[in-house]
Amino acid sequence: MSDPRDIEKTALAITKAVGSPKSIIVHTILFALSFFAAFSGYITFDRMLLILTTIVSLEAIYLAIFIQMTINYQGQDIAEVQEDIDEIQEDVEEISEDVGELQEDLEEISEDVEEMNVEEETEEAAEERRKVEQRETLEDIQSDLRKLLEDVERLKSNHKSDDMKPLL
Repeated sequence: MSDPRDIEKTALAITKAVGSPKSIIVHTILFALSFFAAFSGYITFDRMLLILTTIVSLEAIYLAIFIQMTINYQGQDIAEVQEDIDEIQEDVEEISEDVGELQEDLEEISEDVEEMNVEEETEEAAEERRKVEQRETLEDIQSDLRKLLEDVERLKSNHKSDDMKPLL
């Protein structure tokens, strides 16, 4: 028994062949030969029309069947393609949702980075202020030490000059 797929392949091949330019040429030649045979007296005109009409009718019946089989086959293919499209559409929707979630995550990360930058800048500014304050304090201490040293030197010098003076 023949495999249904073989019959479908045959039907598709015949439908494809009949729909080709070669088929038009072959049919035109056959019709022309039929009329030539009738006009040349090889066969009577009525008999030629009977045979030609029978052949054309049978051909039309089989072509209609082959065409319907092809349409059915194409319908199955279209249904399968539609299922694939539906699956792809679902995948696209899922990917779109994932992209949306990734976009939200990216925005959150960007906000966190901005906050960290602001905090870092604030910390850097505070550190810079502390350094300036420390420098100022150090300068004040150095200035006070200089004054103290000057005072000590002055006192020493006063003390020496007092030692040098006779006691009265």
